[in-house]
Amino acid sequence: MSLIPSFFGGRRSNIFDPFSLDIWDPFPISTNVPSSAREVSAFANAKIDWKETPEAHVFKVDVPGIKKEEVKVEVEEGRILQISGERSREQEEKNDQWHRMERSSGKFVRRFRLPENAKTGEIKAAMENGVLTVTVPKQEEKKSKVKAIDISG
Repeated sequence: MSLIPSFFGGRRSNIFDPFSLDIWDPFPISTNVPSSAREVSAFANAKIDWKETPEAHVFKVDVPGIKKEEVKVEVEEGRILQISGERSREQEEKNDQWHRMERSSGKFVRRFRLPENAKTGEIKAAMENGVLTVTVPKQEEKKSKVKAIDISG
């Protein structure tokens, strides 16, 4: 709840917290960083989960608002999985007046070194509800056969 209106930067102040007052903030981060840098950094940090199951390595990437045509899944140098994409900024019309622009735009690239047991030739990817799922099957582990040897004696 704001008890003192803010005159600098549009932030709210709290009378009980002296550090919340704009007067105490000589370097307001939100106003010093260009909006394009905030947007690119927000999108560049696409959140990715990587889990290993007995059958595969599964990557889940949050990319809301991106079409599957705007995302690339590639394998480089044999075992490096690269997931990249780009969200373009909306075209602005001359007569449009923007009141707020919070959705991020820009490019992202994430790389992961796959383990040796990854079948890089059988990778599958699917996009559903803004989540890209990349499945990298694993080679079956070779179980060493134990052979009983009779002891004569």
